[in-house]
Amino acid sequence: MSATLEPRHVKAISRNRRVAGADPDKRHQILEGAHAVFAARGFDAASMNDIAAAANVSKGTLYVYFEDKEHLFVALIEREREKQKQGMYAALAEEPDLTLALANFGSGLVRLLTGPFALSAHRIVLGVAERMPDLGREFYERGPMQGARHLATFLDQRVAKGELVIEDTNLAAAQFVDLSQSTLMRPRLFNAVRTPPSEDEIGHVVGEAVITFMARYGAPPKNP
Repeated sequence: MSATLEPRHVKAISRNRRVAGADPDKRHQILEGAHAVFAARGFDAASMNDIAAAANVSKGTLYVYFEDKEHLFVALIEREREKQKQGMYAALAEEPDLTLALANFGSGLVRLLTGPFALSAHRIVLGVAERMPDLGREFYERGPMQGARHLATFLDQRVAKGELVIEDTNLAAAQFVDLSQSTLMRPRLFNAVRTPPSEDEIGHVVGEAVITFMARYGAPPKNP
């Protein structure tokens, strides 16, 4: 007759057992391998076999963490995007001057969106979104939607301080995001422009976006 484990033993075993696909070190290892393969071969030429070999994991392990190449690539771009988003958010939190904070946020956003890796991710997700709508929704919610919401929260704070007059900060945030990337993102997305915009180009477009935004939403000067 087999022995019955006590509840405390069952809990101890559960604590020590990794949930399938939840080991952060293994996930990092896979993403590093995927980054090397995608950088060397591009998305279309890369295969899950290549990635498994580069990450030094079995193909079975690879599929425990990522169901296909598309989801793996999106996870990779999410990791890279997260690094840059922190700098953009810090620009809003740490810069007391409203116009400089907006300019720094907008410039960081444009650098992120017009970079080659982010552009590849957008093209891939747009290409598969019709047959994989959940992937498209996840990419949107964790990227553009999250950034706009963070900016909207910042705008709420500046409205409370009397620096801005905005009824719908979610709409205003989306408008500023669109203004900042105007003439820069779309040509890159369609590969009409092959190189990222220069710092002078970014500064010009984002500067005009700030001026336009403040003309619409800036609080009128107080009477002396």
